[in-house]
Amino acid sequence: MHDFAIVGGGIVGLATAAELLLRQPSLRLLLLEKEQTWAAHQSGRNSGVIHSGIYYKPGSLKARLGRDGNLSMAAFCREHGIAHEICGKLIVASTEDEIARLDALAERGRANGIEVIRMTPIEAMEVEPNVRCVAALFVPSTGIADYIAVCERLATVARERGGDLRLGTKLIGIDDAGATKRLRTSAGTFETKFLIGCAGLHSDRVTRLDGADPGARVVPFRGEYYELVPEKRHLVRGLVYPVPDPRFPFLGVHLTKAVDGSVHAGPNAVLAFAREGYGKLDVNVRDLAGIVGYRGFWKIAARFWRDGAAEMARSFSKARFTRSVRAFLPSITDGDLVPAKPGIRAQVITPDGTIVDDFLIVRGAGSLHVCNAPSPAATASLEIARAVCDRIEN
Repeated sequence: MHDFAIVGGGIVGLATAAELLLRQPSLRLLLLEKEQTWAAHQSGRNSGVIHSGIYYKPGSLKARLGRDGNLSMAAFCREHGIAHEICGKLIVASTEDEIARLDALAERGRANGIEVIRMTPIEAMEVEPNVRCVAALFVPSTGIADYIAVCERLATVARERGGDLRLGTKLIGIDDAGATKRLRTSAGTFETKFLIGCAGLHSDRVTRLDGADPGARVVPFRGEYYELVPEKRHLVRGLVYPVPDPRFPFLGVHLTKAVDGSVHAGPNAVLAFAREGYGKLDVNVRDLAGIVGYRGFWKIAARFWRDGAAEMARSFSKARFTRSVRAFLPSITDGDLVPAKPGIRAQVITPDGTIVDDFLIVRGAGSLHVCNAPSPAATASLEIARAVCDRIEN
């Protein structure tokens, strides 16, 4: 019998395990991950950015936990010797009509307690000499980290604190047994007093298996990336982002330096036909049926079909993708970009077509489920874990 069981071995699940065992060292804790490695999906396939929290609605969980997570994730990396760098981020307006959005973003960042520096084109070139813009914001607190190494260290910490962490163990079903829950898995049945769902791409399904209602469904979007060829990496010193369109959940094609020195461009965000569909032609019949049979998807598709069509066109045209990068890094050519590892974003959408923008934590009977944890969840993971533990204690 376990006191707690966590489903999901991504960064949020592992951070929650480590935090629970820090607070209550005598706990009998079980963590189940269906893959053979930690961080196999979203946690290990993101941009590697330690976000500042500038983008998020003031007062939201994303704003608060993202800002605090910026500090706690950098501190965790320092404490455990994990590769990271606080290099700052340049957000650029490429045209005059983007300046109003840039200034609104600066005000939002300041409302969230984040240092934001407004820059002229000449000042921006002092940060990124090869970038061209009409105005820019510099966010000094943004950084980069090796999140796979973070996850591996969190797993080690949780084990050292007495946790029972199991890879290759897929959850199949959940049965109520009075005051406990029986978890049927590919490796047998386990019993727990309390269940915590941190299942990422499958968070809504695990929540429903538990008899709780997430009130929304995951629709997967594939983020397609290129990276600069090694001889062109010098063109980008740190992180360069366009001004985001507040109507759209994605930040647009941007440039991010990684801790290994590589520089990624992307993502191009397109609908995926499988929740773990990293290839353009990957299809999972169950996942696809869940998308086309969901009215929330069709409602959002009706609003954003032009944007979606543009993303799809760019997905199949490297020249279109390159043009997106050239908007602020004009010296780039098609030959400077080579394909890189893609990722999948679990975009949570309500039946009326509303994008769930904030972190979403749903309470069940003897359970708690993290149902929506998109970016900046990696940055905020230690703070999300504390929020989950606080709710359990309260």
